Amino acid sequence: MKHQVNSSFNFNGFRSFKRFLIAHSNQTYCSSVCVCVCVCVSVFNFPTLITQGSQFLLYTTVINTNNSLCLLAGGLFGQQAQAPAQSNQLINTASALSAPTLLNDERDAILAKWNQLQAFWGTGKGYFNNSIPPVDFTQENPFCRFKAVGYSCIPSSKDEDGLVALALNKKEADVRSQQQHLVESLHKVLGGNPTLTVNVEGVKALPDDQTEVIIYVVERSPNGTSKRVPATTLFNYVEQTNVKGQLQQLGVTMSVTRTSLSPAQLKQLLQNPPAGVDPIIWEQAKVDNPEPERLIPVPMVGFKELLRRLKIQEQMTKQHQTRLDIISNDISELQKNQATTVAKIAQYKRKLMDLSHRVLQVLIRQEIQRKSGYAIQVDEEHLRVQLDMIQSELNAPTQFKGRLNELMSQIRMQNHYGAVRAEEKYIVDTDLLREIKQHLKQQQEGLSHLISVIKDDMEDIKIIEQGLHDSVHVRAGKLS
Repeated sequence: MKHQVNSSFNFNGFRSFKRFLIAHSNQTYCSSVCVCVCVCVSVFNFPTLITQGSQFLLYTTVINTNNSLCLLAGGLFGQQAQAPAQSNQLINTASALSAPTLLNDERDAILAKWNQLQAFWGTGKGYFNNSIPPVDFTQENPFCRFKAVGYSCIPSSKDEDGLVALALNKKEADVRSQQQHLVESLHKVLGGNPTLTVNVEGVKALPDDQTEVIIYVVERSPNGTSKRVPATTLFNYVEQTNVKGQLQQLGVTMSVTRTSLSPAQLKQLLQNPPAGVDPIIWEQAKVDNPEPERLIPVPMVGFKELLRRLKIQEQMTKQHQTRLDIISNDISELQKNQATTVAKIAQYKRKLMDLSHRVLQVLIRQEIQRKSGYAIQVDEEHLRVQLDMIQSELNAPTQFKGRLNELMSQIRMQNHYGAVRAEEKYIVDTDLLREIKQHLKQQQEGLSHLISVIKDDMEDIKIIEQGLHDSVHVRAGKLS
């Protein structure tokens, strides 16, 4: 019996197929197994097992602990009499991909290629024999090409926190509006025990108009203390058949615990690649993990899983954008309040200054009335001398008065030049003219306000003077 082997052997496909065989085998001879499969390459670079007629033959060489060679044919890594259902499934898969005998002519080769394409896609049925049911190709098979690895956050809650997430087939707005009714219904589902209290930790929107509600249950003991029911205990209770049916009537489609993984569980999860994921890809995903302390690699098999993660990402992005909009609105409101506060502070400062001047004037007049008839005191004489010195400095030609005269002359010269230039014709920009008018209007309003303040002050002074005058007459009457 002669077999032809194509020289353009695809070692990548061979390694993938070898891992597939080892993963599904029940070989117990030794810990190290060397598998040598004679293959040839099809148009899809997929290894096709050698066939002879309608009988499928798979030749393997196994090295056991005694270094003796065993040739096995027909059976798959085990005795033919004890071949399990898993080995039969493997043989059927290999037959559908490499040597279908459905039509017993050249069309079987086309059927093999079609089965290979379905295996690559991860869907469909592989027909290979009239007397054997077809093989179902799922996306978990090792030949499916549409696989990737993403990352998810590791839960940080403990089992003692008792957090359980319920996925409801309702919109977030409806759940929030009926939150109290939902809590009461969950309490009834838990048996209506008066010592138990259902609490909602958080509500979050999910894609496809679904909502995630995180709950925990508090149990009160007869002595008055209370504690949370562990998450695993609550999850096991809600997963019971009768309880799950009641939750489904409330719209609950799924329930999961929000508990962190133990170091042993995390290590086991990372060491064992998920079904259908290449160990090399899994190891590379662990190496490329940006934050191993917070993130864990998770497989994404098929377009549905990718679409689901995309929707979740879009939902989370929308929530982040909503939160940013709220923060932006809060900042804008704070800025408006700050501007209003600054304006009020400036207004109060001006008012304080006006009141200070008015109080000072009143104090001056009161002090004059109080000191009338008394001789000048020593401190007042010192103050008068200082004021005279300041007055003399101001009146000195080379001091401040000279500078003031110089400034006045410069102002007159500028006014003269301005009058000369006014004879020339200028075209003022409309926007600039509008700004000037607005500025002058504000100045006019300020002057009007100042005049009104002065008038009010004058009236107040008149009242004070009238009061002082009356008090003087009263005192004079009493002395007389």
